[in-house]
Amino acid sequence: MASTKAYLDFVLEQLSGLDEISSRAMMGAYILYYRGRIFGGIYDDRLLVKPVSVAVKMMPDAEMEPPYDGAKKMILVDDVDNRQFLCELVESMWEELPEKKNIH
Repeated sequence: MASTKAYLDFVLEQLSGLDEISSRAMMGAYILYYRGRIFGGIYDDRLLVKPVSVAVKMMPDAEMEPPYDGAKKMILVDDVDNRQFLCELVESMWEELPEKKNIH
């Protein structure tokens, strides 16, 4: 099942309090960026984020799910309706996210 543009738009609206949020469509999913770094994505209309330590601390009971078969597990964000929490989560994750690799 592919992710819908409507769900992407909903998540982006929830994160509209943050500057420099962007997305890129990739193989039926959407990769999500904050200030140039990948923090997660939308897979099958599920918001999944990288399991960096601050995200694990903020969501200690969250489920871990692979975005697609054979992939490393990510944290399922089930409280996407909580705009304030989502913004705090993404903002606090930024320091721990790997910098974008330059591909030549």
